[in-house]
Amino acid sequence: MPTGRIKFYDSAKGFGFAQTDDGEEVHVPSSALPAGMTELRSGTRVEFGVAEGRRGKQALSLRLLDDAPSVVRNQRPAPDRMAVLVEDLIKVLDQTSNGLRRGRYPQPAQARTLAQVLRRVADDLEA
Repeated sequence: MPTGRIKFYDSAKGFGFAQTDDGEEVHVPSSALPAGMTELRSGTRVEFGVAEGRRGKQALSLRLLDDAPSVVRNQRPAPDRMAVLVEDLIKVLDQTSNGLRRGRYPQPAQARTLAQVLRRVADDLEA
């Protein structure tokens, strides 16, 4: 079975392209994705069968060779919602920064909450 990398995949359109290790471009329809998967990241290593389609080579039964897709990515907020969260986070960080300039760390409970929020936002952005 050929191996390669996902060149791009558009989940809204339901297709994308992979490039084999030999440099050939292969059409990747949504029907070739593993069960329950709706999105692929560019650069993901994959293995797939190939069939000659109406418009050239087409991938069949794609199998991921990289780590499994991020669960966080499938559950993270929409970009417009994320923008609001980041703006609110900037305000909180600015207040914390002002306190630190005055020589005061946040209270332990407040610091713990802020750290949890930062980790969650970082996970959502990185996914």
